[in-house]
Amino acid sequence: MAAGLPLYKPVRDKSVVQFSIKNFGISVSGTLTGLEGNILFDPAHPEQASFNVSIPSASVNTDNELRDSHLKNETYFDAVHYPLITFVSTRVTSGQQGLLNAFGNLTIKNHTREVLLPFTAVTTGNGYLFTGQFSINRKDFGIGGTSIIGDTATIHLSVYASNK
Repeated sequence: MAAGLPLYKPVRDKSVVQFSIKNFGISVSGTLTGLEGNILFDPAHPEQASFNVSIPSASVNTDNELRDSHLKNETYFDAVHYPLITFVSTRVTSGQQGLLNAFGNLTIKNHTREVLLPFTAVTTGNGYLFTGQFSINRKDFGIGGTSIIGDTATIHLSVYASNK
């Protein structure tokens, strides 16, 4: 795996996971914050990179307290019983147009699915800014709700990781 690669840690106040999903046909967006974990990365050897990160499910924020409280309950994220959403990479490959592809296991509410996360890594300060986007089917992860909510959620990542 990633022996000898530099270790980077997500900087909590500079990293954000955004999501958007249709509700009543209107796009609703929100964020999750507090990303933690380990990133082993060297742009000269992307195939050796490793991502093992998690974010608190209770950090969900849609700028609507009532909705946020609802999203933390058992039907949605069930933040009490499943406090973390995790991503653990299984491999990283070079992609098209300068993108890298992180394949890995995303776990939400004890449901794990393999996802493909195309991303870029830009050198910044003492680390990298990783940005990417992927989509999931909320039902694959036991995230319920009525049929007025779309099945597909789009996840946008902006992760600043530092080696300091």
